[in-house]
Amino acid sequence: MSACLVAGCAAPSGPNAINDPFEPANRKVHAFNKGVDRALVGPASQGVGIVPEPVRQGVDNLADTLSLPGDIANNLLQLRLADAGQNTLRLGVNLTFGLAGLLDVSSELGLDGKPTDFGETLHVWGVGEGPYLELPLAGPSTVRDTVGMVVDTAFDPVRRVFPVREANAALGIRLFSRLGDRARFSDTVDSLLYDSADSYAQARLLYLQNRRFTLSRGKTVLGGDGASDDGFIDPYADAPSDDGFIDPYEDPYAQ
Repeated sequence: MSACLVAGCAAPSGPNAINDPFEPANRKVHAFNKGVDRALVGPASQGVGIVPEPVRQGVDNLADTLSLPGDIANNLLQLRLADAGQNTLRLGVNLTFGLAGLLDVSSELGLDGKPTDFGETLHVWGVGEGPYLELPLAGPSTVRDTVGMVVDTAFDPVRRVFPVREANAALGIRLFSRLGDRARFSDTVDSLLYDSADSYAQARLLYLQNRRFTLSRGKTVLGGDGASDDGFIDPYADAPSDDGFIDPYEDPYAQ
């Protein structure tokens, strides 16, 4: 993996290019993940879905607040000081006036979050996306984003600062929020996983295009010019866009 990062991971050369040399293994992991979703995650999310909306919203707000220290650290590593400042203000306002993060007061004041991760930090500093991976339980990723996820988990400020019991409670809040997301988008997820002719190819396409869209916000690489290190040219740099939605049912082999 480290050799792949040093070599730039043989980045694809086009805006819709797919670099998936591990496809046979990835498909096996995808089948495993579908089985877990069918047997455990889907049913659990249905249980979360019957929880009253105010309770779910409160848990989502707490999960967002818990993610802010990591976001701030990555904002600083990316030299995005304005984003770091806004996330810091958001954290302070929600902790002070939002019942320790249970209420999202900062959004009411126009202090929207600037979510990020170490995968984006690597992208900003010119590390290539690398081959596509599907990870057990975690789902679609790339080599770069997998490294980022490992670093974010290992150096999570909340896990390092809180005692073990509180850190485990924070993990439970985050998992509950993720199950809530699964319940909220159940129709879309079920259609993608169980109604697609090739759910693996569709999930891969959806992840890569939306991840690239998220990362390509103008001058993304220090010293760059709007073209990302992944060979992805930001189609929104010179022309107005709509909402940036990527159709998950687009044929990945049409081009």
